[in-house]
Amino acid sequence: MERYQEEYNTEKYSVLVQNAIKHYDNFELSVSINIPRGNIVGLIGENGAGKSTLLKLILGLIKREKGKIIVLGSENINLNRNLLEDVGVILDENVIPENLNINQINNVMKSIYKKWDTKKYFDLIKRFKLPLDKKIKKFSKGMKMKLSLIVSIAHNPRLLILDEPTTGLDPVAREQILDMFLEFVQDSKNSILFSSHIMADLEKVADYIIFIKNGQVLIDGKKDLLIYEWGVIRCDEINLCKIPKNSVIAVRKNDCYYDVLINNKEKARGKYEKLIIDDAFLEEIMLICINNDEEVKKRCLG
Repeated sequence: MERYQEEYNTEKYSVLVQNAIKHYDNFELSVSINIPRGNIVGLIGENGAGKSTLLKLILGLIKREKGKIIVLGSENINLNRNLLEDVGVILDENVIPENLNINQINNVMKSIYKKWDTKKYFDLIKRFKLPLDKKIKKFSKGMKMKLSLIVSIAHNPRLLILDEPTTGLDPVAREQILDMFLEFVQDSKNSILFSSHIMADLEKVADYIIFIKNGQVLIDGKKDLLIYEWGVIRCDEINLCKIPKNSVIAVRKNDCYYDVLINNKEKARGKYEKLIIDDAFLEEIMLICINNDEEVKKRCLG
């Protein structure tokens, strides 16, 4: 399932990744995606699937071997100083000087970003109740993440690229950050691409979901379509073999039955009244796809 469009329209999309390839020793990332303006795109997949590599490719932090990547109309993000003003970033290795305090961070950022908005910065600091005089090294993990997000937004970017921004935070802090995401994309020119292992966060705020498995885009679609149209049939092999092949996305084998991920649960409920057909949520969609049994699919579905 893919919504990728090869033709790039800078008014419609903030990012185009076209046939981008990157190799490591035992791994190949090969992807094509679009990030539409005015939307939040969630990036999911198990550890090692290629999520962080994709984000770094988009940011120009590592070099692609083939393909094209366009960010906000430019193909060379790392060579375009003005473009870097329009991108806010949080990665694992982000480092805000921990020997400084909030006021000192403001002075540093004013010297880095031409569009740094001191008023917005301190308004957000006040909103999140971060202490002005305490050094960053004494902040909790949640406080540090809030500060990182504030810094990434306070220079008025058009695109946020964030790697696991809510991991390890308490529910209150996560909700505050997700609310900020939703506010950011109220401007239809803005967009967010963020990776996460917290499916509940994605279900709350994401407009689109991109699922990467073994360096390939397996799912790329509207979140609401995945949740409201897809479903999971719990059945034995005899009933599995009766399901039309074009309805089946993935099959996970359990001890005594199969979980069958399908693309139209309401149609299936009308056709298979005696079978258990549950709603599909992002976590189970990902788990079934990760554990997809191709041998069973081939044997039962042809």
